[in-house]
Parts: sequence; C-alpha cells; structure tokens
Amino acid sequence: MNRWWPVMRALLGHWRRHPVQFATLIVGLAVATALWSGVQALNAEARASYDRAAAVVGGGAVASIISIDGGRFGIADYLALRREGWPVSPILEGTWRREGGSLRVVGVEPVTLPEEAEGLVVDPDASRAVEFLTPPWLGFVAPETLAELEGAPDLPPLAEDASLPPDTLVVDIALAEILLGAEGRISRLILPPEWDRPLPGALAARLRLAGPEEEPELARLTDSFHLNLTAFGFLAFVVGLFIVYSATGLAFEERRATFRTLRACGVPAAGLAMALVGETLALALPAGAAGIGAGYAVAAALLPDVAASLRGLYGAQVPGSLGLEPAWWLAGLGVSVAGALAASATSLWRAWTLPVLAPAQPEAWRAATARSLRRQVALAAFALAVALLAWTFGETLEAGFMLMGGLLLGAALLLPALIATMLRLGAGSARGPVSEWLWADARQGLGALSLALMALLLALAVNVGVGTMVESFRLTFTGYLDQRLAPELYVTARDEAEARAVAEWLGTRPEVESVLPLPRASTRMGGWPVEIYGFRDDRTYRESWPLLAAMPEAWDAVAEGKAVMISEQLARRLGIAPGDPVELPVPGGIWRPVAAGIYPDYGNPEGQIMVAEPAVHEHWDEVTLRQIAARAEPADVPSLLHAIETRFGLGEGQAVDQARVKAGSQEIFERTFAVTVALNALTLTVAGIALFTNLLALSGARLVQVAPLWAMGVPRRVLARLELARALVLAGFTAVLALPLGLLVAVVLTDVVNVRAFGWRLPVHFFPRDWALLFAMALATAFAAALLPALRLRRAEPADLIRGFSNER
Repeated sequence: MNRWWPVMRALLGHWRRHPVQFATLIVGLAVATALWSGVQALNAEARASYDRAAAVVGGGAVASIISIDGGRFGIADYLALRREGWPVSPILEGTWRREGGSLRVVGVEPVTLPEEAEGLVVDPDASRAVEFLTPPWLGFVAPETLAELEGAPDLPPLAEDASLPPDTLVVDIALAEILLGAEGRISRLILPPEWDRPLPGALAARLRLAGPEEEPELARLTDSFHLNLTAFGFLAFVVGLFIVYSATGLAFEERRATFRTLRACGVPAAGLAMALVGETLALALPAGAAGIGAGYAVAAALLPDVAASLRGLYGAQVPGSLGLEPAWWLAGLGVSVAGALAASATSLWRAWTLPVLAPAQPEAWRAATARSLRRQVALAAFALAVALLAWTFGETLEAGFMLMGGLLLGAALLLPALIATMLRLGAGSARGPVSEWLWADARQGLGALSLALMALLLALAVNVGVGTMVESFRLTFTGYLDQRLAPELYVTARDEAEARAVAEWLGTRPEVESVLPLPRASTRMGGWPVEIYGFRDDRTYRESWPLLAAMPEAWDAVAEGKAVMISEQLARRLGIAPGDPVELPVPGGIWRPVAAGIYPDYGNPEGQIMVAEPAVHEHWDEVTLRQIAARAEPADVPSLLHAIETRFGLGEGQAVDQARVKAGSQEIFERTFAVTVALNALTLTVAGIALFTNLLALSGARLVQVAPLWAMGVPRRVLARLELARALVLAGFTAVLALPLGLLVAVVLTDVVNVRAFGWRLPVHFFPRDWALLFAMALATAFAAALLPALRLRRAEPADLIRGFSNER
C-alpha cells in the first residue's frame, strides 16, 4: 500500500491544481446519480404500495377462488365448499363512497383465514378480536387514512395499522355487507396455496382457482408507467455521464506527461490502470452519496404528482411520503460507481495499452483518439441496425424502448461527423481571415465539445419528441372529452335506489331533454378486467360518440342487442375488428355478439365494452346503477343542479355539470404528465450543465489557442465575441439536427411505445412554434454556458496570453 501512495498522490494532485475539472466531475456524477436514483425511489415506493395493496386484496401468499366472469357470487357456493372439506375463507371487497372521495372496503372472516393470509391479519395478537367481530365492530386503516376519516359518519370505530395501503378499510365481513349493500355476496374465497384439488363439477362452470403466483393486477397494469419513468431516468443518467466522460477525458489528456513520468519511473501499465481505477472510486463514492441525497429530494418533490397520476390512471393508492430503504441507497451508490467506471473506461484502456513514452506524444494520443472515433462511427451503425431490427421484428414494449434507445444512441454517436460536415459547408460562406478562422476553429474544437453536444442533442430531441406527444395528446384529449362528455349534467347517487329515484324525477322535468342511465357490470377477457357499460339508445351517442372504425348501421345493431362497441385497448389486445364475433363471459356461459365498432378510451388501463341497456340486464346478474346523465339546455343546468341537490340532499360532487367533469378530467391529465414535463426540464438542465462545464474546463486551453490571433492584433473583446459565436454555431447546428430526431422520437412514442404500453394510438400533431422556442432555448443555453469562459477571455491579462507561446505544444 505504501509504495502505491506516491502514485495516488501524483494522480490526485491534478484535481487540486484544476478545481474546475474536479467540480465538473463531481457535479456530473452527482447529477446523473440524482436523477436515476430519484426515479428508482419513486418506482420503489409505488411498487411497495402495490405489494401492500396486493397483500390486502389478494391475501398474500394464498390461492383464490374467483368468478369466471369477474363478478361476485353467492354465499351458498362458500357453504357448499366448506361442506366438501375445502378450507376456504370468504372475502368481500368493494368501494364505499364518501363525501370528497372513496374508500376501498375489504371484509374478512378472521376465524377461517389461512395462516398465509398475512396481508389480511390486521390484529396478529387477537387482542381486539371481540371488538372486530361484534357490533358496532372495529375497522383498521392506514395512519394517514385514520386522520382523514376521523369523525366520518356511517363508519365503525377505527384503529390504525401501518401495514395497510392508504384509503383501505379492513372490517368483519358482516359489516362489509352493510357498507357495500351486498348481503349474501362474496368477491373471492381464499385458501392455502398448497391446496390442489379440482373444483366440484357444479361450481367449476362458474368459478376458477387462481394461484398465488399470478401477478398482481395493479402491478401489471402500471408496468408501462414505471417503464416510461425508468427510461427517462436512464436517459438523464446517460446525459449526466457525458459530463463525467468529458471531464475524465480532459483530465487524461492533460496528464499525459504525468503518465509518461510514472511509467518511466517503473510503474507498470496494469498498476497505473489500477491506481486510476482507485482514483475513480475515491471520487465516485462521495459524488454518488451527494447524488443520492439530491435524488431523494427530487423524488420527494415529484411524489405527489406521481401519486396523483397513478391514482387518476389506475386507481392505485400511493402514500404522499417517501420511505428510506437501505437497498435503494446501496443500489444508488452501485450505479454511481458503475457509471464512473463506464465513463472512464476508454481513457483507462488507452492509458493501459499505449507504450511507455507514447502517452506524452500528442500524435500517438491523437492516433488513439482517431481510432476511437472510427469505433464510434461503427458503434453508431450497429446501434441504428439494432433499432431497425427492433422496429421490424419487435412486438413488445421492451423492443419499442430498444428501438428508441438505438435511434438516440446512433444519432448521438454520429453527431460529430454530421456537425463537421455542416461546418465544412459553412466555411464556404466565410469572408475574411477572421471568419475563416472561426469556422476552422469550431471544427478543430469539435472533438473536445462533442460529448457535451451529444448531451444537448439527446435532451433537445427528447424534449421535441415528448413535447410533441404531450401536446398531441392534449389536443386529442380535449376533442375526445367534448365528444365523450356530451351530456350537460351528471349525477352520482349513493345507492341504486337513489339513482332510480333521480332518473325518474329527471324524466318529469320539462327542461330535461333526455335521461341517460349508466348501468355497469364487470367481467374478464383474456385474463384482463373488462368494464361493461350500458347505454340507452339516444342521439347523444349516435351523433357524438367517437368511433375509430365501425361496420355499417353499427348503432342500430347495438341497440337491437346483437352487437357491442369495444374500446381500442381491448380490441388491440384481443385482435378484434368491426364485424368480428366477440366471446363475452357472462354468468352461466358465453354471449357471442358482434363487434359493431371500435372507440378510443384514452387513459383507461382496463378494457371496456358498451352494451345496450336492456342487454346488460339480460346477460348480467350484478348490474350497478349509480350514475345518471341528462341532456338539457346549458342555461337550465345551474337551476337543475340546485333542484336536484335540494330534493335528494346530495353532497358536493354528486351532481356536477359538464364543465366540472371536463375540468376534473383535464386536471388528471395535467397531473399525469407533470412528472414527464419535470423530467424533461431536468434533462435539458443537465445538458446545459454539461455544455457549461465543458466550456469552463477548456477555457484555460483556449487562451493558448487564441493567443496567435491576439498577437496579430485581434482585440480581446473581439476574441470573446468569437468565443460566444463559436458556441452558438455549434449549439445551433445541434438544435437543427435535434428537430428531425425529435420528430422521429415522437413517432416512435405515439405509434410504437404508446400502443404497446397502453393499447391506443395517438394522432401526431406538429407544433412549429414550440420548435422555434426550443431552438431559442438551445441558443440561450449555449450563450449562458459560453458567457463565463468568454468573459474570462475578455479579461485575460496579456501576460497570460504571452505565456502560451512558451509552453511545449
């Protein structure tokens, strides 16, 4: 160890003499680690919430008996299985609506619960068993939910249980029947996982056995959301590593003489490489720790928007506070170290493989750099080939991200060659020696700035692509809401009896043009949950409902009960086109209507089928009616709302007009994309930091490069302006190349990733004004990054410029 300490001191001394490079390396690694670890913290917190919810809903490591059609079934089936010796325990679950929100109610029968149902055992020591089982009963909720529900009417006394997910109430099944209005009904039966007897023949026609290995539905539905977040985090991590790569490359370039001296003093190549690895680890660990701390702050700031997105899109309840897991910290440090080693790998390899004196020979080092650039072009061709293969043959979401990754990586690696070509073409317009020098100098300095420009290219392209997708979605979604939310009034009743009373009363009002009840049922198709929506044949649907494809006289066929309308997600998943037969599971068998049309259902992770109102009641036993829509003149809606609330005593939010429903939907939309927009902005910020740190680190070398011009009479203020002009030219060319790349990213997102992730395709709209704004932002970023180095050049002392002629160059 002692004999290697002088080597380490010689290497680490460089950072003491070059604090800007040291700061660049630390900031780049910390920023890269922060964004990656922050995204992973968000994902980990959400997945932990899913696991808690799955343990409550599914009961943990247990098997379940559920209805084939996805609905509830009678308690007689439970009793029949108990008589057959099956160790089943009944579970009743559903949504209990309250003012200002809803509560998921899970009713259990604790006496028969299997030992493996740890998620449902809320009182392990049974100290409150009597309170839980007897009126007025006792319910268990998460601590944050207990604070919200304190004093709420119609609920039993409550106790907290930290293992429960938010907005979930676990009670005895007898109380759950009362709260949910489901006397004598069961959602599922749970039993030990090792139970492998087949269901009795009479029950096998209606029920099925689901093993504990089946993936939790919520986690499966949200996989695409988390994969998108991970992709953003990885992109930001890569952009941050460009800063590290640039800083380590510059440090290696400036330490060529040091390497020569160490090698000449007897330090073997392998020993020098190991010392450099040790140096990298010594820098990566504190930078990674700082990045993890910053990542925690980023995750804590974004968590409310992530929770709102998951709740609005999937109904997932994620707490608003972030936990601290040791595994997350260790993983962040590991990623930081791995990233630092990856960013340093090229320089490490060159220092190890070059002969003893070659590191001090500029030509040898440039030759190695030229070989590296040739390998870079070959790697770009390989990345683009992988992207082409993923686009041609891939069918999965992972293949879609491989397509995007190959496209972005290939374009970034080709950027230096493309900009060099543009600079050669631009040199043809030069007028005068100074102008010619500017173009030549920009081309000569391209290598040192290439990584920062690659980071800027990726950030700009992703901003164009994601911005185009989000704005296209916003434009499409607004028009979609105008069609889907055609009725002027919506009422959500407390129960079915109240819903029917509201519908009957609305039918007597002269200002109401038509009353549209919205009965619902549920089933499963291809292992996925499917919502069944009933509708009353009315001009509202025939004139306003959006259809992507339909057979002739589609609405007539649906109204007659011979056909159904299917959402785009479900149609894609099952490969159904208009005119195809649909095998629809219903209680007691299969109903085979025809698919009359396909309609968009943006933002819904579940499949949906629209059925004529009489057909819903004909084919499903359990039909829920809570929502009523009504058509009326907009001017009559305020008075109608007041009359409904007064007559039926409805609370806030139970009777709303069309404008409020649209506003709520658009708010969910904005919250859903808030995280995407924030990560987009952070990525662009990281790219700006990369450009700034690159220019700042190179500013010392620039004094030597511009000294001949100053000696020939070019004033320092002109040199400073030329420095700014060079940065603006390079950033402008990068922005020009980023635009077509960004549009390709938008097409991949909408036509490939979005379809495979969510099941629906968005039309792509173009927004030239946003492109112009982003171009201006790229120039502003370059101007801000080059301003300090230019000012340093403007204020340079003549002695500093003269000193450049005495250096060994």
